[in-house]
Formats: sequence, structure tokens, C-alpha cells
Amino acid sequence: MYREAIEQLVQWKNSSNRKPLILRGARQVGKTWLMKEFGKKYYKKTAYIMMDENERVENVFRDAFDIDRIISSLEIEAGFKIIPEETLLIFDEVQEIPRALKSLKYFCELAPQYHIIAAGSLLGIALHEGTSFPVGKVDFIDLYPMTYREYLMAIEGDDLVQLLDKTDYRMISDFKTKYIDHLKYYYYVGGMPEAVADFVEHHDVKRVRTIQNKLLYAYENDFSKHAPEDIVTRIRMLWNSVPTQLAKENKKFIYGLIREGARAREYEIAITWLIDVGLVYKINRVKKPDFLLRAYQDFSAFKLFVLDVGLLGAMSRLSAKTILEGNRLFEEFKGALTEQYVLQQLIVNPENDLFYWSAEGGIAELDFLIQTEDDIVPVEVKAEENLQAKSLRMFVQKYENMNAVRTSMSDYREQDWMTNIPLYNIGNLNLLLSRRLDNPSHFA
Repeated sequence: MYREAIEQLVQWKNSSNRKPLILRGARQVGKTWLMKEFGKKYYKKTAYIMMDENERVENVFRDAFDIDRIISSLEIEAGFKIIPEETLLIFDEVQEIPRALKSLKYFCELAPQYHIIAAGSLLGIALHEGTSFPVGKVDFIDLYPMTYREYLMAIEGDDLVQLLDKTDYRMISDFKTKYIDHLKYYYYVGGMPEAVADFVEHHDVKRVRTIQNKLLYAYENDFSKHAPEDIVTRIRMLWNSVPTQLAKENKKFIYGLIREGARAREYEIAITWLIDVGLVYKINRVKKPDFLLRAYQDFSAFKLFVLDVGLLGAMSRLSAKTILEGNRLFEEFKGALTEQYVLQQLIVNPENDLFYWSAEGGIAELDFLIQTEDDIVPVEVKAEENLQAKSLRMFVQKYENMNAVRTSMSDYREQDWMTNIPLYNIGNLNLLLSRRLDNPSHFA
């Protein structure tokens, strides 16, 4: 199994101003596997320190932050010598020992020669609540569920993904049916590594759904175990309302769909908690598509997505037959699955800052508005081969000089005002736009 985030870890390893790294992500997205795999491939040894219910390690960080003493103690725990530059030091479930998290400051300032990655399934809550470590003393990388590209590599190997990267759409179109068939399965299986690995081995959608339901149960169990008691019920109600919110044609989050009479102030903490543990993504509306988009956010209007398209299907009780055969129920819910899917392919790129846009009065809406390092890209999502893009055209007419994108099941197509990118290649959005600007004739 290959995770593209490992390339970000390699960049971190080779950085001249490398700091201790915090790997963020929801439970079961593959953080522990990725850290160990990275250590196995790029270091002589990996010192993996699990901090959950580890009293010995807790005692290591109880006294003053003497780096030499800490390293000596961790060597005893690991069972071998920790050599700077040659050993990857992993602190897993680091939020369980807050002083270990705080120690990253001292490793940054006093011992930068040690390569340290810290992670934890509830780390986002610890950071949000102010667990002590100074801003600016750590690097961050976010890990998400597996993308469609990663899923393709797990199922088929590298060839189909490498073909997409070559952007030879004459050849890609020959394999269009294969890409779309795999995409439908990805809508069902999603990107949770355990579900993908089991599907690769057994190709049994019933087993996949059992795994997804087990994960959903674990998440809800976390609500009771780790959230403040007074908001557990609100977290659960809000979490379970997300599929209903996304099933609407207008996917703006409506508090009244949680329960009649619900108000924002009652659920703001619940939303923050779910964001902190990585279970939902919040995409805010922007009023105006100018740099910087964050300056034009409308905080009262937003969309919530769950972390994974496969889990969204499981929460919605969608059967494999519904998705794969495209019967009526899927026809009614396909927009939600497709928009969730597109979000997942775009959010993994740290260059992308995601929002959505709607006109005043609700006469037009764009599914996503992306700010990259040097561009703003409007994106309209179509679940099938629908080539109408009324909202996108209205947007482009109102705001000129935009690299407008529609993504659908149709082939790659250049028009004077818009580019159609197939859904199965939307993960290459940034690459395609840069290549189009560099060499327009390549896509003719």
C-alpha cells in the first residue's frame, strides 16, 4: 500500500530547517502505519514509542526537560541506541502525555539533530485546548483517508495512475470505462486503509461495510469517552445529520435539520470538536472571489462533509447495488457522494484552500472555490456527463480571468472559458492547470 503523504515526509526529512513534526489526522486513517513505513524506508532504525497507558514513558517526561536524560531513557524503552540523523523517533498517541508534547519545543531548540514525529488520534483536541507547546517550534502534516489515486494503486498497481499523470487523454479515454468502474467501487469502499486493504484481498463489499460500521461505532464511542459530557448528545446528533445535510440540493448546513428549533450557538462547540478530531471538514462560503479568499468568508454559511466517502455511504445505509448499478436511490444521492469525493481529492493538497461561492439571493452556487498559491479556481461538480454549467458560466461572466473547471464523467475538454476534468482525474487538478498554462497545445 502506498500513501502519497510519504513524499511530504521525505521533504521534511531533507529540510534544512526541519523541526519536530506533528502528523494530524482522524483515527484509523493510517498515521501509525505511515510513520513506521517511513522509518523503515528512510532510516536505519525506528524507535516507536507508544504513549497510551505507558507509565514508564510518562515518568521519563515528568522531570525537567534534560534532552540527554530523555534520550537515554527512550533508548532503554526502545531497546537500542538512538542515533541522530539515523534513527526516526516516533511518539504515538502523544496527547496522552502532555509533557512529551511540550518537550518538542526543547528538541527543536536544543537538539534539532533528532528526527521526531508525533501523532495521536485525539491530538487535535489537545492542541485546541492549549496543551503546552510553543507555536513555531513544530512542523505539521495532515493525513487523510486514501485518495482515489492511492486506491487505484492498491487495486491495480501503478500503471493506471501513471497514465493519468502523463495527461495523454487520447490514451486515457481508451481506459475510461475501467477508471469509472473503479471510481464507483471507490464511492462504496472509500479511503479508510483497513477497508481498502480488506477489499484488495477479498473483493467482498459486505466485509467492507462491516469494517465501515465498526469504524463508525468507534467514532461514536469516542464521543462518549472523550468529549465533554454536556455536549456528547449534540455531537452525536450533529454527526448523524451530515448525510441529510449533504443530500439536499443546496448543501448549506441548516441547524434546523438537526432538530426543530436548533440554533448555531448550541452546536458551535460540537462542530469544533468534530473538526478537531478530523471527522468533519468545514467549507465556508465566500462572498467575493478576491485574494485572499479568507478575508471574504461568510462564517454564517458553510457546508460540512464527513472524512470519507465510503463512511458517508455507510452512514446513509446505501447498499453496494445502489451505488454500482446506479438505481433510483443513487440517482437521488449521487450529487452528495460526488461532491464528497471531489472534496477528498482536493483537500489532500496542502496548496489548496477550499471554500464555496453562492450569489446573493441563491440564484447560483459553485461547489468549490479553491485558492492555490497564485490562483483562484472555481470548480463545478457534475455527477454524470451533464455538460451544463450554468452557475459556472454565470460566475465566469461576472468575475473574469478565472481558470474555471467543471468536473464530470465526460472526457478532458478545453473550451475558451472552462476546462472539463474527468472525475477520475480531479486529484490531478493542480498539475493539469499548471501544465495547461505551460503548454496549451498538449491538451488539444
